[in-house]
Amino acid sequence: MTSQTAHFPLTLPIRILLLGSGELGKELTISLQRLGCHVIACDTYQNAPAMSVAAQSVVIDMTDADAVTTLINETQPDLIVPEVEKLAIGALTQAAQDGIRVAPSAKIVQLTFDRQGIRTLAAEKAGVPTSSYAFADSLEPLQEAAKTIGFPCFIKPTMSSSGHGQSRIRDASELETAWNEACSGARANTGRVIIEGQIDFDYEITLLTVRHLDGDQVVTSFCAPIGHCQENGDYVESWQPQEMSPLAAERAKAIAKAVTDTLAEESAHENYPVLGIFGVELFIKGDDVFFSELSPRPHDTGLVTLASQTQSEFDLHARAILGLPIDTTLQTPAASAPLKAPTAVETPRYHGVAEALADPSVTVRIFGKPHAHPGRRMAVAAAQAQDVATAREIARAAIGKIKIESE
Repeated sequence: MTSQTAHFPLTLPIRILLLGSGELGKELTISLQRLGCHVIACDTYQNAPAMSVAAQSVVIDMTDADAVTTLINETQPDLIVPEVEKLAIGALTQAAQDGIRVAPSAKIVQLTFDRQGIRTLAAEKAGVPTSSYAFADSLEPLQEAAKTIGFPCFIKPTMSSSGHGQSRIRDASELETAWNEACSGARANTGRVIIEGQIDFDYEITLLTVRHLDGDQVVTSFCAPIGHCQENGDYVESWQPQEMSPLAAERAKAIAKAVTDTLAEESAHENYPVLGIFGVELFIKGDDVFFSELSPRPHDTGLVTLASQTQSEFDLHARAILGLPIDTTLQTPAASAPLKAPTAVETPRYHGVAEALADPSVTVRIFGKPHAHPGRRMAVAAAQAQDVATAREIARAAIGKIKIESE
């Protein structure tokens, strides 16, 4: 047994500081508390979804290193679990140096927060296939890079999520607008963007990749591939399983493992095993597979696992980071469809929930966000069926019955 696994199995319960308390954090909190953990939910605004189910809640500016450090000192967590990108990375790094475990690791949070970090690691260290790419820190280098990569291409902030600040560019006349959009839409404005060449893929997947303990060894397991559709970089539908050729499926697993193993190697100095679920996004063209992005935590497209798997992605993440056994078994084909707010609404109320739940194959999660704004994800419907096509139809019909109105 290596020194990294000497702290496992954990004696429960433990204190967990959750940094980020959205809908994914809410489901994760429920999974952790079912295992006896004391979860302290933190976010930048009051009444974030996870706060309604956590043992404690705190509101701070999570980009303020001093505020995050003070919170860590006051709450004395056994484990810090980041659930958002926009964090004071330096405070997490210091906590790790002080011996507090960060799951999956402080270094991984830093690398995956920054598209430059994760893309460079994937392409140059893990050596996996990616789209062509370049980085630019002003408009002129962006214009030069775009000439090399060609059109159409994508311009994205190096630090963002859910499609914020992303543009698809068809010709050079759109570059200045895309630059401004990337700067204004970034989660943290680094003054740098990534330019990505377009891959004419057949479909894209999320491969939920779980690093967990098997005895005293860290092993990697995979969920069935999740197919998904996106609009403006944000998911609008997901389903599981996505049909793939055997060769593409094996290549997808190999790429996901290569990238997550390389991330773990980068974190070796933190003296804890890298455990947890990773949402690895991949483009598939025939039997060819290309790495796109990675989230070191449950993935929004993985909400489908609330209906499809024996253990949801939230159960898997909770169990993995605690050093407990996991089961990635697919129980049934399923699909999910989110409800996005059409307009700004204060104190939203939901109508049509009974109609959506009239079909017993449907489950609904209303996230409990205190305010709605256009495009904000407010709820999700997930449906089981004998096949994916039917599940997609049921999920879309169910979420279409739910409407948001003001109080």
